[in-house]
Amino acid sequence: MESNEILAVVDSVSTEKGIEKNTIFSAIEVAIASASQRHFHEDADLFVEIDRKTGEYSTHRNWIVFDDNDEEFHHETHITKEDSNLEIGEIYSKEQENVNFGRIETQAARQVMLQKVREAEREKVVEQFKSQNNKLVSGSVKRVTRDNIIVDITHEAEALLPRDKLMPGEIYKINDRIRAILQIVEVEGRGPQLILNRSCPEMVTELFSIEVPEINEDIIEIRGVARDAGSRSKIAVKTNDGRIDPVGACVGMRGSRVQAVSSELGNERIDIIIYDDNPAQLVINALSPAKVESIVMDEDSRSMDIAVNEDNLALAIGSRGQNIRLASKLVGWNLNIISNEEAEAKVKVDETEFLAKIIDALGIKDDIAEKIISAGFSNFDDIAYADNSTFKDFIENEDEINRIKSASEDAALMEAMGAVTEEEDNVESLSDLNLDDENIQKLSNKGIKNKDDLAELSIDELKDIIDISEDDASKMIMKAREHWFK
Repeated sequence: MESNEILAVVDSVSTEKGIEKNTIFSAIEVAIASASQRHFHEDADLFVEIDRKTGEYSTHRNWIVFDDNDEEFHHETHITKEDSNLEIGEIYSKEQENVNFGRIETQAARQVMLQKVREAEREKVVEQFKSQNNKLVSGSVKRVTRDNIIVDITHEAEALLPRDKLMPGEIYKINDRIRAILQIVEVEGRGPQLILNRSCPEMVTELFSIEVPEINEDIIEIRGVARDAGSRSKIAVKTNDGRIDPVGACVGMRGSRVQAVSSELGNERIDIIIYDDNPAQLVINALSPAKVESIVMDEDSRSMDIAVNEDNLALAIGSRGQNIRLASKLVGWNLNIISNEEAEAKVKVDETEFLAKIIDALGIKDDIAEKIISAGFSNFDDIAYADNSTFKDFIENEDEINRIKSASEDAALMEAMGAVTEEEDNVESLSDLNLDDENIQKLSNKGIKNKDDLAELSIDELKDIIDISEDDASKMIMKAREHWFK
């Protein structure tokens, strides 16, 4: 390739595509190096440098300085200290004679250059849309394929809408107008891509931002969204102005605002609830109109047992468990719906287990232990730090009260040490599966504490908790089950 040809190509492509000249020079350098490769050993490390002013180029080859006594020494990629006058591990470069290209090499170089220019053009387009990542955009359908819909979002840019990102039953034809959330996604081997999504929770958030001016003015905040695309969504809203009702503002006059959002989403049902910092109250709001009788929270596993009466059981659970599933997503806790009878039975079991513990750990008689339970104590910490007057009704001796409290403090400490040891064992157990701390915490928040817990998950359940491919999820679950068969 002549120098004047290189300069002409750079000027032409830069003017036509609006890409910086330096990017095109780099693409040509890669293309020439790639085409030159066939004239060298396949392992040869080549690079090309083009003079940005004259268009003249030079070909260079790299070798790694390596110990020639090492069995891995390779003459095509390695060079000795003596031949290079460099230290082991450094890179030795030497200029090579430029290759005279034939028709095949020229065609190969052209293909590589076009690919690099297309990648640069795509990156330029993606850069323009970075500020609109996870924002609502409009476009028109350009082409429909079996797996995707290609949408023109500007005259210069198009985005891909995969069919699995559509809502159930949606059909689009060429030239149809479409609104969706723009997401910049890194695709392996292809770099960043513009992807559209109509099934994500952000779709609901963005549509409400358009319909409800108070959201853009920061008077009302959307604090959470849980969605079954095309069927039902729950959104939690909060007001920063006590004079404004956030639910009423989002519903609008005669339901006009929420109806506009619902229509865009194929008449998806939308429940708007008041956000609360207290997760238990947020659950009560999220399950409305089902009436919650009681809630037992386990902060360690981030789970709640929610008791409702028989009349409200079906309402709280919802069709195919949808209501409780969406409420769980919205709150970020595992929610278990149980009847009042089951809740009472569970309380009785817990009380019986704790009764046996305090008789053994505190060295007291059954009747005193029962009175401690009746006083509302449910753990050793509560007993250890309670006021002495609480025990006066059934224990007269002050020294005995202090002894019981001291023994409770020791028992609480032993329990804590046991819990810490168990947690360390669980973390070590999950670490064996090559999980990092962040994913171990995500699993722990969902009650997955050890290999056995993970082994019982399905592939889809594991993918819902951590970011993992289907193949890797399958391998991880099988590895967690290995000890079952030993």
